Amino acid sequence: MKTSVINVKTDKDIKKSAQRVAEELGLSLSTVINAYLRQFVRNKEIHLSAAPHMSAELEEFLGRVEEDIKKKRNFSPAFSSGKEMDRWLNSP
Repeated sequence: MKTSVINVKTDKDIKKSAQRVAEELGLSLSTVINAYLRQFVRNKEIHLSAAPHMSAELEEFLGRVEEDIKKKRNFSPAFSSGKEMDRWLNSP
């Protein structure tokens, strides 16, 4: 097999993290990258994914919303017209 060197610039922390994960799987980072390149050539596809991540503030907010839902508070009824909504919003 003929080999060639590819120089890729990447963030130092990303490289270290990738090496650590590859090592945990019993692979070298070169093996992982070569596998991705082979798959790219074979399928002519790129699959990117980002795992969803909620901030602490969003988790706290959603917790309050869930509590409101359980206690049935801070909700308006469904309206059939704008006038009905106005009456509800302007009621004491």
